[in-house]
Amino acid sequence: MPHFPESSAPSYSVGSLYVAHHGWIQRYLARKLGNVSDAAELAHDVFVRLLGHPRKFDNEVHARAYLSRLSHNVCVDFFRRKHVERAWLEVLASRPEDCAPSEEHRALVLEALVHLQAMLDRLPAKVSEAFCLAQIEDLSYRQIALRIGVSERTVTKYIGQAMFHCMVLEAELDGALL
Repeated sequence: MPHFPESSAPSYSVGSLYVAHHGWIQRYLARKLGNVSDAAELAHDVFVRLLGHPRKFDNEVHARAYLSRLSHNVCVDFFRRKHVERAWLEVLASRPEDCAPSEEHRALVLEALVHLQAMLDRLPAKVSEAFCLAQIEDLSYRQIALRIGVSERTVTKYIGQAMFHCMVLEAELDGALL
């Protein structure tokens, strides 16, 4: 994004952007989600994200384009979270009731799973696949190499890359949970 001196850059406060754009963002999200109450919550999340990472915009078109992309991203994150949440609830439903974790533990695990899924989605496809094959299916590096069509050395590199991202995620979660 080009840097403008303070005097030449138009000023768009989060408040003015909220007043000007909240309505269409909420309608957009309601169409995507099919649910007005989730759309209302996510529309506020768009502006919370903007508050967390303030920006200056060249003009109204640029501001609207950025808010449109941000709205799309919160929608994708919402669907990703719902998918992970459904999978977690299926796992919980398959366990005996006396082994059920507390609500607090369930929420913490769900949050960690959402972060893990987001991390896996950010990795290159083969890195993510290699990591999942090693961790979930317990395949050897040789088996993974044959399955995804790369050398064992490349699998070692992929697993190292994924493990590094896991360590970063763990550090982020530890900081968030303190």
